[in-house]
Amino acid sequence: MNSAQIEIQLIASLVAIACAIPGTFLVLRKMAMISDAISHSILPGIVIGFFITHDLNSPILILFATLTGVITVVLVERIQKTGLVKEDTAIGLVFPALFSIGVILIAKNANDVHLDVDAVLLGELAFAPFDRLILNGSDMGPKSLWIIGTVLLITIGLLVAFFKELKVSTFDIGLASALGFSPAVLHYGLMSVSSITTVVAFDAVGAILVVALMIAPAATAYLLTNDLKKMLTLAILIGVFSAISGYWLAHWIDASIAGSITTMLGLVFLLVYLFAPMKGLISVIFKERQQRIEVSLLTFLLHLRNHSEIEERHVNHLNEHINWQKVRSKTVLDLALKNNMITIDKEVVSLTEKGDEFTSRAINYIITNEDSQIEGMKDDFFLFRG
Repeated sequence: MNSAQIEIQLIASLVAIACAIPGTFLVLRKMAMISDAISHSILPGIVIGFFITHDLNSPILILFATLTGVITVVLVERIQKTGLVKEDTAIGLVFPALFSIGVILIAKNANDVHLDVDAVLLGELAFAPFDRLILNGSDMGPKSLWIIGTVLLITIGLLVAFFKELKVSTFDIGLASALGFSPAVLHYGLMSVSSITTVVAFDAVGAILVVALMIAPAATAYLLTNDLKKMLTLAILIGVFSAISGYWLAHWIDASIAGSITTMLGLVFLLVYLFAPMKGLISVIFKERQQRIEVSLLTFLLHLRNHSEIEERHVNHLNEHINWQKVRSKTVLDLALKNNMITIDKEVVSLTEKGDEFTSRAINYIITNEDSQIEGMKDDFFLFRG
């Protein structure tokens, strides 16, 4: 592995970390699409900054792009607050308009400059090591590495300084206001950090990968934990893993690095979406099936308690009296037996002491509707779940 390969992976990893931090809060605030809007709408800010400085490396470009990103958020919110359209519609109105302005400005005034839509949108990590930072004749490494590293340090510093305020304002705006925090300042601060991160990553990875790195790791981490600190950590780890594995995937199949990293982000999300222990699709399907069986068990026990007639409690006629199919009746019967809630004598089903106690508590739960009771009942009585 040569130095250029190491530098590419390092740049990709730093971009992943820098994007994962604001991306986590955007996902929690249900503002994921805002990152896509910012990544496109800051184009006119970059162009206007270039017209003023005539220097593609000037920090003024970052300043103007950040301002354009904040303007995008303000416009989206203003349109949304009218109540005439929803947030996704407002985003769909604002960012295409601003992005189109940037495209027109480039087409009319910057045709002879290396400032084009493809370069901004797609980016190419493979070229990042060739743009070097030279100080006093010394090669300090890729320029992107230093720029992204600086932004990352600032982002981490702001996160540490305002973590409590961000956490409170993200989950409870009313409480944040009562505690003296300004949700508006924190909101626009977050949007500014998102804009700056997007801009500095343009030259290295392009807007499309920035959006993927900002949202996919955070969305994946959200499926794995409800703890904010753990979510931030997982988002960073997932982003870095996808960046490095995506690079080697691109190296193996000789394809776009940005495209391969985005593909890995998608694959990781898909795996977590399917197999996450609490929120994964398979887990949810299993829990729903489990809950249906448990409700059926409760219905069955209530039926036994309310009917003393032998024909109502005969094994061969249970499905007829409860209006179930035979397969379902057998499943519930087996679950009740394994939990020692019933006995069967001469094919007549009767409640055990445990089954009677469970049914009594279940009736009390139905009357009071206190959710805290039901989980305790499961822990006390369900020794085996079907």
